[in-house]
Amino acid sequence: MEITPIRTETDYRAALRVVSQLVDQDPSPDTPEGERLEVLSTLIEAYERKHHPIDLPDPVEAIKFRMDQAGLTIKDLEPMIGQPNRVYEVLNHKRPLTLRMIRNLNKGLGISAQVLITDSVKPTGKLAAGA
Repeated sequence: MEITPIRTETDYRAALRVVSQLVDQDPSPDTPEGERLEVLSTLIEAYERKHHPIDLPDPVEAIKFRMDQAGLTIKDLEPMIGQPNRVYEVLNHKRPLTLRMIRNLNKGLGISAQVLITDSVKPTGKLAAGA
């Protein structure tokens, strides 16, 4: 079982191909193939964390997404955010989330506090160059 570090995108793609083949075989964890799958998966995960990080979503967009998924209305957010005008201000990027709102939204909607504490980016309505 020769396994080498994943240093380049080519190494990464090659490791993904091997892992895909191993997953299709569904090896037992205590077999050489199972151990190879575990080691390669760990190396791939480390490479992805370093070279392909996933940005956290905008907190307001996360709230809107959860509202859409759960069929919630402005009225449903009032206990977590406040009066309807306050809810609209938050959803329109006109008012930042307070610590109390973050705690309530985390508990009430199950949105990660890590997502809710990130800076919200007010949409400009302009497309980036090349988009």
